[in-house]
Amino acid sequence: MSHYVVTGGAGFIGSAIVRRLLQEGARRVVVVDNLLTGHEANLEEVRHAVDLQIADIRNYAEIAPLIRGAAVVFHEAAIPSVPRSIDDPVPSHEINIDGTFNVLRAAHEGKAGRVVYAASSSAYGDTLVLPKVESMNPQPKSPYALQKLVGEYYCNIFTGVYGLETVAIRYFNVYGPRQDPSSPYSGVLSLFLKAALEHTQPTIFGDGEQSRDFTYVEDVAELNLRAARAGNVAGKIYNGGNGGRITLNQAWATVQKLEGVDIPPLYGGPRAGDVRDSQADTTAAVRDLGHAPRYSFEEGMRLTLEWYRKQAAVAK
Repeated sequence: MSHYVVTGGAGFIGSAIVRRLLQEGARRVVVVDNLLTGHEANLEEVRHAVDLQIADIRNYAEIAPLIRGAAVVFHEAAIPSVPRSIDDPVPSHEINIDGTFNVLRAAHEGKAGRVVYAASSSAYGDTLVLPKVESMNPQPKSPYALQKLVGEYYCNIFTGVYGLETVAIRYFNVYGPRQDPSSPYSGVLSLFLKAALEHTQPTIFGDGEQSRDFTYVEDVAELNLRAARAGNVAGKIYNGGNGGRITLNQAWATVQKLEGVDIPPLYGGPRAGDVRDSQADTTAAVRDLGHAPRYSFEEGMRLTLEWYRKQAAVAK
């Protein structure tokens, strides 16, 4: 029986992909996760329906049997943080580069059908042209950006040399329920929501006018499934964003409006490795994959805030 594998499937985005697969009737979903940044609680409501394997993609012998024969491997496992890759680059390198090679090798040798790879828009760097188009020359500014770009190159090589079908999706600032706000490396929107609920001042690094293409996690999960099904896309790279652009100041203003608070943020110095502006050109993803984001920024933030509020109530 064919099955699906989601590496990093106990993580924020990976668990959303797991739930979408089950909603579509997938009969067997194998989650491969070492729980370094993922949490088994992210799979709580579907835990009975998945095969959770605590394994590390840095260990080929552990993961190869789990990936063998998979119809599709969704490769989400990573240490997804620019600042963390700067502060502690060795684990990021080992997981994001060595681990990705192991997943691709296991998929090829195990005759998996396709690998859908979680790439990153950070590969574009600070190119002045907006929106970002897949044909632009990459200009990574951090170890993380370079590591995810190397993963793209490896996908291309495994397709061209070994015939393994791969599709890479460059994520643009994904947000939504289950994003962990407890770490200093957490996504900015999860930190904003935590601050609003606790009535504390968030810290914005820089002047707050830097902009991002914030993309709701359910839209990203849907795009992954579309990339798994689409024909004639092997070896290609697609932007996985909404096509919009919102500043951090605007994002904090939206959070305040939704929570009904008025809290001025604190401002700190710019963070090393951060890009100034990011916005996806989604033409190719719409054309080839049928990408059709459903959630506006405010709607996605409202749903996310509701989830965080419920979690805060349960924790009391």
